[in-house]
Amino acid sequence: MAARLKTSGHSVAPRRGEAEHIEQVHLILWTDAGKIADCYPNACKIFAIPNGGHRNVVVAAKLKAEGVRAGIPDLFFPEARGGYFGLWIEMKVRPNRPSAEQVQRMAQLNADGYLAVICWSAEEAQAILSWYLGLAPTPQRVAATPPVSCLL
Repeated sequence: MAARLKTSGHSVAPRRGEAEHIEQVHLILWTDAGKIADCYPNACKIFAIPNGGHRNVVVAAKLKAEGVRAGIPDLFFPEARGGYFGLWIEMKVRPNRPSAEQVQRMAQLNADGYLAVICWSAEEAQAILSWYLGLAPTPQRVAATPPVSCLL
């Protein structure tokens, strides 16, 4: 998708960092409506991890204290399919590149049994998510019961 903003009928180039935001918004809108929602109602399970962005020092410190970690991909689809435990998507637009932390984190997620990918457009992310949704569900495993009563 062309990363262009419509303002008063005029098309303007997005500000730095906004192009990835626009592509991600297009993906989320697509998961919430249309053919994909009709074929796969659970597509709307995908959610954003608001790790990036500019924040003031106080908010950044609070988020770090709460566990915000560098390198976490932008989106997560928490459904086990095709032998994977879930799908992580990092949205990028060229010429941007993943950071060293993102590359390391995604390699670790892949090693841990998740599928972690970089998508360079909303269309690419739609194709990956469509493919992933078409995979057979990963069989449920027998899980141990937690030592405390924290389940709903």
